[in-house]
Amino acid sequence: MDAPRPELLSLNTATVREKWNLAQMIEGCARHGIRGISLWRDKLDELGAAEAAHMIRAHGLTVTGLCRGGMFPATDQAGREASIRDNLKAIDDAATIGARCLVLVVGGLPAGSKDIAGARAQVRDGIAAILPAACAAKVPLAIEPLHPMYAADRACVNTLRQALDLCAVLGDGVGVAVDVYHVWWDPELEDQIARAGREKRLLAYHICDWLVPTTDLLLDRGMMGDGVIDLPRIRGWVEGAGYAGSHEVEIFSAGNWWKRDPDEVLEVIIQRYASCT
Repeated sequence: MDAPRPELLSLNTATVREKWNLAQMIEGCARHGIRGISLWRDKLDELGAAEAAHMIRAHGLTVTGLCRGGMFPATDQAGREASIRDNLKAIDDAATIGARCLVLVVGGLPAGSKDIAGARAQVRDGIAAILPAACAAKVPLAIEPLHPMYAADRACVNTLRQALDLCAVLGDGVGVAVDVYHVWWDPELEDQIARAGREKRLLAYHICDWLVPTTDLLLDRGMMGDGVIDLPRIRGWVEGAGYAGSHEVEIFSAGNWWKRDPDEVLEVIIQRYASCT
């Protein structure tokens, strides 16, 4: 298999969120020759979508995604409507900055509920409600299945098969984000990535590593090469399925990488992307 192409490397800004604001992130990517950037909405709100779009264009970067929309399930109609309004704003912001997709972390069980099937139905209905606006704005929606440990509180869509089945129900304008941290363990992963390629649903590819032992299931992701995920093998599946988009490094690491100088972090990312993915 060929080595990863440097021009496909993208920085998910969560990786340096603790020490840099969005302007510093944009400037840092340009300074290190990283051509892609994926933004989180809290940092985008601090700068403003219009100003961020201007800075991104001025530095010649591609916006590989906006994180995140979703969080559809709620205990009542008012909560569901509030989620729809928030997602419509996210679509507008994604269009303003030229994001290739809006990543959806769909949400878990409403407070006090044990009805996961009902939560999944709310997810389906929520995406259906925002899909016309996303299609009109030319912002593809990327459903990101999360590891089953997050089914209760963050995402009740937990496998690539589930996400693709949901896409099949919803139709055009929706696809999937494959985040290796969440799906590397799935025995169906190779087949479902191939299916995503056949169905033209592969919208984003996120990379990091799974540490053993891990000290925190949310905030202890590893740098590529430091854990147990076979990243070259999964990249081969993704590229074999026809995906030619960016490879987005997204690392939540309260105990390690978030404490380091972001310039050092970006230097390590570039090195590890070339040698470990």
